[in-house]
Amino acid sequence: MNQGPNRIFDEIAKLMTDGAGLAQGIRREAEAAFRAQAEGFLANMDVVKREEFDVVREMASRARAENETLREELEVLKELVAKNAKADK
Repeated sequence: MNQGPNRIFDEIAKLMTDGAGLAQGIRREAEAAFRAQAEGFLANMDVVKREEFDVVREMASRARAENETLREELEVLKELVAKNAKADK
């Protein structure tokens, strides 16, 4: 006679465990579907990945630094040409 209520509680616990597992499975499936949709949406928009952006940003930074160095060297050369032109006259 003691088995009746305990068995009912065991069955309820089993159903709850199964329900929790089912809910987790549904959540994983929903996340995977959402992720696939988001990736497809971003791919259609030609959005770059973060890693690609960082690489291009670093390249641009180096190019700016190189341009500044070349600008300074050009100014020095202009000054030398100007001094030589005055000395030749």
